[in-house]
Amino acid sequence: MSIKIYTKTGDGGKTSLIGGTKVPKSNIRIESYGTVDELNSFIGLANDLIQHDEVKLMLKEVQDRLFTIGSSLACDPEKEPMMKIPDLKESDVTILEAKIDLMNEELPLMKSFILPGGHQVVSTLHVCRCVCRRVERICVFMHEEGIFIDPLVIKYLNRLSDYLFILARYMAQYLNVEEIPWKPRVN
Repeated sequence: MSIKIYTKTGDGGKTSLIGGTKVPKSNIRIESYGTVDELNSFIGLANDLIQHDEVKLMLKEVQDRLFTIGSSLACDPEKEPMMKIPDLKESDVTILEAKIDLMNEELPLMKSFILPGGHQVVSTLHVCRCVCRRVERICVFMHEEGIFIDPLVIKYLNRLSDYLFILARYMAQYLNVEEIPWKPRVN
């Protein structure tokens, strides 16, 4: 016996946060964790394209952290202390920083802006970076509007976008794909 995926409870444009609080589907919290879900899906796509075991393992860890972030964003902050929501840790940020530093040591100095492209893996990682920056902007907006968000979420997303940028460069080098420098048209 299968469980139906549709409940029809959202047909009126409302949904529930974790904890049961009903909010419009246009609520910024819904936008934030929906964008985290989008990022997680793109990272899954990137991981499917990548043939590098260490990177694949790290991206799976990132996906796990994104589920943690999504849970935090989907939770009614008034009810969260009473629930068992997984926590993001400062060590999650330091792991990203360590990976960034290791990859960056192997990369040539960047002398210009780089156009996304050259290989499906590289392009997909740049899409991931852009979606990550978008969710970071949404979370910063929430914070600025006084909507509770754990500051560590913003810090992690900021570092994750840096990680995805360096990873795109690293994978270009790994795949022997030449980076495409931006050459601005000057008339």
